Amino acid sequence: MARRSSRFAPLRLPRSLLGQSLLAIAATLLIGQAVSAVLLYRAVEDRRDVGSINAAAFHLLRTANRTGDGADDLPRALRRELRRGAPDGMIDRDIERGMGMAGAREGQRPRRRLPPRIAGRLADRSPLLPGEARDTRSEQRLAEILARQGIYPTELVVTRREMADDRLLAQLAQDRPRLQSLLQGTDTQVLVAGMQQTADGPWIVARTLRTPVEAGALWLIAAQTVLLFLVLLGATYLVLRRITRPLARLTERVEDFAQTQTAREPLPPEGPEDVSRLIAAHNLLESRIASLLDEKDVMLGAIGHDLKTPLAALRVRIESVPDETQRARMAEVIEDLRQSLDDILSLARIGRAKDPPEPVQLTALAQSVVDEFEDMGRPVTLAPSERIVAPVQVTWLRRALRNLIENALRYGETASVSLSRGGRMVTIAVEDDGPGIPPQDVAAMLEPFRRGEASRNRGTGGAGLGLTITRAIVREHRGELVLANRPEGGLRAEIRLPLAG
Repeated sequence: MARRSSRFAPLRLPRSLLGQSLLAIAATLLIGQAVSAVLLYRAVEDRRDVGSINAAAFHLLRTANRTGDGADDLPRALRRELRRGAPDGMIDRDIERGMGMAGAREGQRPRRRLPPRIAGRLADRSPLLPGEARDTRSEQRLAEILARQGIYPTELVVTRREMADDRLLAQLAQDRPRLQSLLQGTDTQVLVAGMQQTADGPWIVARTLRTPVEAGALWLIAAQTVLLFLVLLGATYLVLRRITRPLARLTERVEDFAQTQTAREPLPPEGPEDVSRLIAAHNLLESRIASLLDEKDVMLGAIGHDLKTPLAALRVRIESVPDETQRARMAEVIEDLRQSLDDILSLARIGRAKDPPEPVQLTALAQSVVDEFEDMGRPVTLAPSERIVAPVQVTWLRRALRNLIENALRYGETASVSLSRGGRMVTIAVEDDGPGIPPQDVAAMLEPFRRGEASRNRGTGGAGLGLTITRAIVREHRGELVLANRPEGGLRAEIRLPLAG
């Protein structure tokens, strides 16, 4: 079953702008060309119908004239009337082909036609066979032609049938080899029209051939449709490619700048005016953002130097305080200030790393961090896991993992670290046995200076930047930091990172 289901996998639609645009335009062109081809084919069919009906009208009136029921000049008047309502030459060809008046023209193959005596005949009954359908549309057209000649028959029927199904043709073909050869091996239809001018008068029956559309005409319509479709689709592809190529390069540049935050050589503006203006605006924006980030780094370095220098001087001067208790409290305050300053500077510098990510064995990295805490006698354990390699910034990821372990030990007695792989993601989990976090405060705990303990004591509550720094580091790795309370008590913090950069 699995093999069968994979064979019929669902069709995946294109996701790019070029692919979706081409698909939509191709579908629109295909529908439009199909409708155009159908209309063109119906126009050809309609022209054939008009020719067959005109020829049938001529046969009816010619037969009526021959039997003395019509005017002598009626066929000639009808020819002029039909010629005024049809394309040049079509009526003459149809009438000549139906009546047998003219043979093939010079340089053309002979056309199949019925002998004049068969094309128009008198009959004592309606030509409509039992169960045979009437062609009401052709009857209406034929009635209009006859009405313009002043003839209003009491009965008028028109039907279509295969030549092999026509009893008269089959009977007459027995002693007419030429007609017999015409009936055999052909898919030509015959249009049978009959009119009765008086209620007790004879039926005048006309038969005309309705030849199928030539295969060459169908191939011409199909070739024209396919050629026009390919030309339009090719021109559309060239136009869309001129738009999407610079957009694709701009997308790559934006993604690169979002990852490195380092300005590179400006992209050359290309494509339509709107796209080229967008590229030029991005170049200017990228340059300004990079300049602001550089200025921020310089400013942070100056602030760190200007603040750490007096803090170091204060640390030296408190040594002269005679009261040991006061001296210890002052030293603790100075250390808190220094640590808070380091956290703020670290948070501001995340994302400005100069070294690219490198493939690292995450289990070994986690083991080294756990060993640091074990060397200090802290109760931290690492669960056995498989070898997992992912591209990371070693220094920053080590800092993030250390922050989570310190947070777990601050609010719980022990901390447990584990690694697992799921699809194209790796999860580094840190669990503790502390009180956890109220569900309504989980999202707020990731905000700067938000702590789970209300005091300003670093030993109990911290400065409120540990989780914020960890989340910033994880986002820099295109990952996610998730906090959740454990059912058995405590908090579970997960660092989810992609296995591919």
